[in-house]
Amino acid sequence: MNLSRTTNPKIISVANQKGGVGKTTTTINVGAALARLGRRVLLIDLDPQGNASTGLGIESVDRNITTYDLLTGDVLPSNAAKETNVDNLLIIPATTDLSSADMNLMAIEKRSFMLHDALHQSDVDLLNLDYILIDCPPSLNILTVNAMIASDTVIAPLQCEFFALEGLSQLMLTIRDIRQSANSSLRIEGIVLTMYDKRNNLCQQVEADARNNLGDLVFKTVIPRNVRLSEAPSFALSVLDYDPSSKGAQAYIALAQEISEREKTENVRRKP
Repeated sequence: MNLSRTTNPKIISVANQKGGVGKTTTTINVGAALARLGRRVLLIDLDPQGNASTGLGIESVDRNITTYDLLTGDVLPSNAAKETNVDNLLIIPATTDLSSADMNLMAIEKRSFMLHDALHQSDVDLLNLDYILIDCPPSLNILTVNAMIASDTVIAPLQCEFFALEGLSQLMLTIRDIRQSANSSLRIEGIVLTMYDKRNNLCQQVEADARNNLGDLVFKTVIPRNVRLSEAPSFALSVLDYDPSSKGAQAYIALAQEISEREKTENVRRKP
């Protein structure tokens, strides 16, 4: 494998070991919003449930090449990537084959670096990407570890509910462990508050606690509880295509702009 990529797409994992927090919804809609901003984006569905693939219109019969094939090195990224119904948004889909990854990859010495190696080879240059978004499974398993070792940053969706911050602490510990052992440059892109209802006192309290404890790590943009966000996947559309005027769509556009602005600021800081 030739690990000599010349392009430098930013790789972001969207992760939270708790299910039902808006992780896949965030991955799909941030990807679609970045694409609308003129960025070229590859979404990697690393969740065996394959909800991101379904949500972007990739039927099961069309998933003959998947992220499992990418992990094992059987295919190149440019061969695995599929067009979606969103311009400039590609996807490598998932199937339930991924559910056996823990067991099947156990004997491979560099099993935690398989996705890293797949995404850092020169073939990725052919896709001309600005961003790679990885939709992680709702657990801290070998797939999530692969994603974080391959990534530059992590976005953590945080549902506005009781015990939300306690659940986040385990993810933060995992990120710290990976920084110390395998990817010293990994950092948190941001925490995004999801399913937010400004009329709910608990939501307001969770937001206040998150901002008091985590400061600028929490995105300014919050994602509202919005029925359009729930409906869009059943039509195999991002919410930006399903109902672009909805509060959910507007929130994800704002979040993508915030991500883009953060990157511009970081690039300025890196300049000598």
